[in-house]
Amino acid sequence: MPNGLPITAYIFLAANEGPNIFSLMMPIVMIGVLFYLLIVRPEKRKQSDVARMQANLKKNDHVVTAGGILGVVVNAPQSSPEITLRVDDNTRIRVLRSSILRVMSADKPADEEKDV
Repeated sequence: MPNGLPITAYIFLAANEGPNIFSLMMPIVMIGVLFYLLIVRPEKRKQSDVARMQANLKKNDHVVTAGGILGVVVNAPQSSPEITLRVDDNTRIRVLRSSILRVMSADKPADEEKDV
């Protein structure tokens, strides 16, 4: 044994060679996985649900726009990004399909509807 160190010191030094790259990267990888599972994946699901709802708009659907306008769909061609809403008896407006936030069901008032 060189340098006169006891055998236990050599065993301790051999066991503690220092951290390897796997033990250093593991916390970063775990944070990335948690970020994906808790933030990215639910947001993608929410976006796909909204896109599906906007694509399936049809005549006589009661909708709410991003500006807070309540209306009834009068014309919603599938090939067009615009739809026509009736907001009053003689008032119709054209809005972008992407500005529709939710479709309200006929049996529930607007304040009881769940946000999408």
